[in-house]
Amino acid sequence: MLFLEIMHDEKHISFMREEEIPKLESAIAVMKARILALGPMRPGKLSWQYKDREAKTGSYWQLNYTYQMKSRTEYVRVQSLGRIRKETATFKEYKRLSEKWVDLELQLSLIKSGVEKVAGMA
Repeated sequence: MLFLEIMHDEKHISFMREEEIPKLESAIAVMKARILALGPMRPGKLSWQYKDREAKTGSYWQLNYTYQMKSRTEYVRVQSLGRIRKETATFKEYKRLSEKWVDLELQLSLIKSGVEKVAGMA
């Protein structure tokens, strides 16, 4: 990790961190471009349900997700299954990329703020 490197010369530390700014900005631009290219998405998890679990009869597909702090359930037609699977996979990728983007932005902000110490390393 960028901030765990320990060096004795403070000038060298500042130089190393300033050198990292273009790399971080470039990585952020890549994350943004990848997010913009994702396409249709939706949150949720697909599951196979039964109207009668014990007898395993009355099977159907169900999509569960939370949106605006509310749990939601939708029934999914078999003909929509492929599209829904692709959209939920795209949403998972969006979440992964956006988390990485936030990590990069945080590193960049800390460098620009001149933060020299990591919590617990004082």
